[in-house]
Amino acid sequence: MRKFLIVLLVLAVAGLIGADRFGETRAETEVARQVAAQYRLQEQPSVEIGGFPFLTQAAGGNYQRIDVVIGDYTQQGVTVQDVRIRLDSLNAPLSELLNGDQSNVRAKTATASAVIPYGVLQKGVADKGVQKVSRDGDDMLLEGTFAFLGVSAQVGVAVSLEPTAKGIVVTPKTVRASGIQVPLDLVKRDLTYTVPVTGLPMGSRITAVEPVDTGLRITGTAENVDLSGVTPQTTG
Repeated sequence: MRKFLIVLLVLAVAGLIGADRFGETRAETEVARQVAAQYRLQEQPSVEIGGFPFLTQAAGGNYQRIDVVIGDYTQQGVTVQDVRIRLDSLNAPLSELLNGDQSNVRAKTATASAVIPYGVLQKGVADKGVQKVSRDGDDMLLEGTFAFLGVSAQVGVAVSLEPTAKGIVVTPKTVRASGIQVPLDLVKRDLTYTVPVTGLPMGSRITAVEPVDTGLRITGTAENVDLSGVTPQTTG
């Protein structure tokens, strides 16, 4: 009799785990479908609902964490890469998520990040003589032919990056010039500028900027996000 009860308990637990995985997979698939439809994506994003067990989260209408990986996304003719969205402490009944009703969906924290390719950044400062933008360790490197005091030279400028309310402030830190010595103050005068980053979704603000091999990873964070008021922006 005791052995029978143990087997029955094991089967019951296995059944609960199976139902939990089924519910989680179904919810992830539906969220991916809705995101793809709203943002007119050619492919459905990857969605992962964190926390265990899923059914307990669904019953309480609170999900610890949802990660959405979109990949490349084009807006106003500019393609950014590796777009990721993370929602923490998402409050929403399971039935509303599955039916596409976002009227009562709210996240405690929403974090979005994307990589702006260096080619896109180079086009924005081509008029300053910048011919190439790349990574230089923890900094960004601007390379090009610049004229200082009437003398043109091939110069590499390592710049620091600071997130602000208006965008990313780019400030020269060190200068490497071929054949001549270029004062840093002179470079700062000509190559200190702001990369405008505005209109971030969900009222988020830039919290981090990190150079990676392919571009600048920009991270924005918003708190107490009402997803019923989030409307996708049209692509250009």
